[in-house]
Amino acid sequence: MSDIISSAYVRRDLLTERPAPVKTTGFIGLMRTRLFNSPTNILLTIVGALLLWFTVIPAVKFLMVDAVWTGKDRTACLTENAGFTVGACWPFIQAKLPQLIYGFYPEAERWRVNLSLILAAALLLPLLIPRLPAKGLNAGLFFFAFPVVAFFLLHGGGITGFGLSWTAGLLQLFDDSIIGAGQALLSLAKTSAIAPLFWLAGNLIVLVGSAIYWLIFPLTWLRDQLQGTGQSVWADFAITAAVVSLIAFVAGGGVRTGGRALTSSIGTFIAIAVVIKLMGLDHGGLPVVTTNLWGGLLVTLVVSVTGIVTSLPIGIALALGRRSTIPLIRIFSIAFIEFWRGVPLITVLFFATYMLPLFLPGNFTVDGLVRALIGISLFTGAYQAENVRGGLAAIPRGQGEAAAALGLSWWKTTSLIVLPQALRHVIPNLVNSFISLFKDTSLVSIVALFDLLGSLRASFSDPKWSTPSTAFTGFAFAGIIYFIFCFGMSRYSLFVEHRLNAHRRN
Repeated sequence: MSDIISSAYVRRDLLTERPAPVKTTGFIGLMRTRLFNSPTNILLTIVGALLLWFTVIPAVKFLMVDAVWTGKDRTACLTENAGFTVGACWPFIQAKLPQLIYGFYPEAERWRVNLSLILAAALLLPLLIPRLPAKGLNAGLFFFAFPVVAFFLLHGGGITGFGLSWTAGLLQLFDDSIIGAGQALLSLAKTSAIAPLFWLAGNLIVLVGSAIYWLIFPLTWLRDQLQGTGQSVWADFAITAAVVSLIAFVAGGGVRTGGRALTSSIGTFIAIAVVIKLMGLDHGGLPVVTTNLWGGLLVTLVVSVTGIVTSLPIGIALALGRRSTIPLIRIFSIAFIEFWRGVPLITVLFFATYMLPLFLPGNFTVDGLVRALIGISLFTGAYQAENVRGGLAAIPRGQGEAAAALGLSWWKTTSLIVLPQALRHVIPNLVNSFISLFKDTSLVSIVALFDLLGSLRASFSDPKWSTPSTAFTGFAFAGIIYFIFCFGMSRYSLFVEHRLNAHRRN
């Protein structure tokens, strides 16, 4: 035992202190490992610092330090009155802010714009938060109910009928177009060298139009009878609700399983009736504000949101059509995509605004803003189709083959297995197109629509605020607005991409 104790080793002197480990975290670690770890990075760091010094510092000085914050007219933003070199003239933005947001929208009716924006935010924010429940109801309200309510809020006006009258009107317009085409051929037959051929084709088309007229005659007769009553809207509404609810009940499975579809249909029509009554749509609705009075941020949001929401379904349909095995659908999709991608957006807007009315019947007109929205949606949809097609091409064939082995139909395989994975792959491309569309809304100014930049340029003509820094202040303010929206979309897309690709994290 004594031998063991005597042989035990006890250190009597301390070891020499070792140097502390190199710090690799925090600001010092960033500088050591990323900014100054090599001659190349040192040079790039110095160049980047100089760029920041000559761009960010002057911008902050112009926007904040040398800015004028209060004033009633241009005299407050003049150097000789301020006593220093004036930067941004923020009183100009304060004075023109209503014009930059609402355009020439009547001041007494601007509460309708505010209410529309509040409703949009109240429906969109819960849709963007993943953990909140009732996503299906929320999406239905935002994508289907809100556009209708927003239209009657922003544009105004009421309704003179409902589903039955609208269906009868569309069918009658289609029939009138067919009969008009036949009569045009008959008129050509009087002076053409191939008069018998034109006469035969014209009479045949007129005959088809007459047959369609008698087929839809009961529907148009019932519409005319309803419009003759004092409560045409509610009578039409009741008939439409009964027919649609019956169809939903039968399609849902009848007595066995159709109760849920019937309940949903009745609840939807009750909600529609409440909206009609609250907004007074059966008695003319709100005062009409024509779209030529809209402007500013309102037009920018309407054009961009409508284009974003409508272009994605169009792009998905075209991408699936381009991969279809049916030649007619595939050729049509390819021709559509290549045509719209080969035409500049300015040409599309010009054609939709000035040329499209020439191809419509004389008694059928489309609002100028609606024409621009249609052109932008189709144009952006063609680009989205190629983005989606890239995602579809990245899905292995084994996914579809496995779904087919399980007995899933093509629709279920595409909607539940293939398409969700494809969209997850192309989230950056889709959001990039959305951001590009949001900025391209400034092109609508060429068709006499004043978006944010258009209203800003119009405000420069006010001599009351004519100063050397007015234009720079206005464009800086517009740039900040665009940056907030675009940066928000970019960050949210990164969040969604990170959340949906959890299986790829290390």
